[in-house]
Parts: sequence; structure tokens; C-alpha cells
Amino acid sequence: MIEARHLRVLRAVAATGSLSGAARELGCTQPAVSQQMKALEQSAGTPLLVRTGRETRLTEAGAALVRHATGILSGLTAAEEEVAAIAGLRAGRVRLVSFPSGSSTLVPTALADMRAAHPGTRISLVEAEPPRSVEMLRAGDCEIALAFRYPDVRGADPAADAEWDDLVVRHLLTDRLVGVVPEGHRLADADRIAVGDLADEPWIAGCPRCRSHLERVCESAGFTPRIDFATDDYPAVFGLVGAGMGVAVMPELALETLRPKGARTVRVEPAVEREIVALTLPDLDRVPAVAAMLDRLATAAAR
Repeated sequence: MIEARHLRVLRAVAATGSLSGAARELGCTQPAVSQQMKALEQSAGTPLLVRTGRETRLTEAGAALVRHATGILSGLTAAEEEVAAIAGLRAGRVRLVSFPSGSSTLVPTALADMRAAHPGTRISLVEAEPPRSVEMLRAGDCEIALAFRYPDVRGADPAADAEWDDLVVRHLLTDRLVGVVPEGHRLADADRIAVGDLADEPWIAGCPRCRSHLERVCESAGFTPRIDFATDDYPAVFGLVGAGMGVAVMPELALETLRPKGARTVRVEPAVEREIVALTLPDLDRVPAVAAMLDRLATAAAR
């Protein structure tokens, strides 16, 4: 294999016309230059220099290698500079995928902090619910995926338990779910309710993962929910509840950016929660820009 350091020596020999001249230019000894040239000739499998007395000239193969060496070394220098810029957070990119309530609450603050600290790093965001966001991470379509899961699934579903086993999991926060009922509902002024208190109500469910969790919670309370509407758009959930079309449960995280109209939120007992995490691949966790973005998400979640 031809090494870049050997190419630099060959180019110095060609420029100065001698091994001693190359040694002076490179700041090393003539024996060191001679040794590296021998190693390069062994790698190339052919003589690269012809030594006649004090004169050293290139063979045809040596001249060809020098012509290529300029482009190779220039490209390598550019690559080294780019890698150094990425490692120093002066360049690079992080592609982020988040579920909607995360992208409207945690992500903006984290992105603003990241841009202020490292303006040379490009950050992009698209929205996707888990498990789609996790699939995108494994497929190489992003570097970080914000996701969530419900603790009551762990231990009950082996596939769910192993879902993130090959990933780096950064816990961000525990998000409690609250009940949402119309303003004129019989329980609208209650301090807290049980899920079973809503057994006879029509329900509005969220994304497939949230809907499955709602069904499990209701079944544990002794009933099967009658789900009339399903949407992962939280303003639409509030609109449907406010219009008297049913009741729902909603994460507190989503309430930070919404102003319910015609609907009330009530505390649900026992607590229904979900774990919010940031996910990345083990190799990506060591990339400076990805690690910095994970830290910013954790800081945003702690506020």
C-alpha cells in the first residue's frame, strides 16, 4: 500500500533533484529519506529513482507517481482539514427526526443553543413517530431520533423490550398523560379522575403506538374503549374534544404549545406516563456534533 508520507518524500526528491535536497526540505536526515524511498519502491513494485553519481532522476514510473501525488496529497490535505473542522465542530451536520410534540417543545431550544455554540454545524429536522423514526435512524437517514415508549410495555412484549437494545439511549424526561374532556363534561371540574370513569365515552386516539397504549390502559381498567376518531395532530384532538365528539388522553409535553378551546384537562390516576428519549447509533455517539446535539436536547428537557 502506498502511504501519503512516502509520496511527500518522492515529491520533494523530484522538486530538489536529490535525496539530500529532499532531506533539507523535509527537515529530516538523508538516510531517512533513502529508507522511505526504498519502502515506496517496494510498495510500487518497481524502481522509482535512478541514481547516477550525484544526480538522482525519476524513472518513468516515478514520474507518473509524482504527477498523481500532487492531486492525491492535495485531496488528502483537504480531507484532513474537513475532518478537523468536523471534529472541532466548525463544520458537519446533524439530521434530527422527532415526533410532533417533541419537535414543538424540546427541539427548538436545543437547536437554538446548538446554533449559537456551533454555527458551522448544519442541523436539519423532519418529523416521524416511532417506530418509523427508529427505522430511519438504522437506515442512515438521520443521526438522532427522538422517540418515546410506555413503561407498561416493558416485560410484556419481548419485541418491544429489545427495540432499542442496539442503540445508544439518552433518557430525556418522563412525560405524564392527562385526560381531556369537553368544558361541559360532568368531570370537567374534577381534580383527578380514573380512566375507568370514562369507560362509556367515545374516544379520540392518537398515533398507532399511542392508540395501542390507550387500549391497554383501558383494558387494565376493565373496559374496551370505543375509538371513534384517530389523529396524531394534537390541535385536532383538542378541536374534536372541544366540539363534544369525545374524550382523550394527551401528553403534558404537547400542552406546552397548545391553548385548548372548549376543552379541559384533568389529572388521571393512577399516573399514565411515557419515557421520552434521544436515540443514536453507537458509532455516531462518538461524533462530536452528534454528542453536542444530544447534550443540548438533555439540557432542554431539564428546563
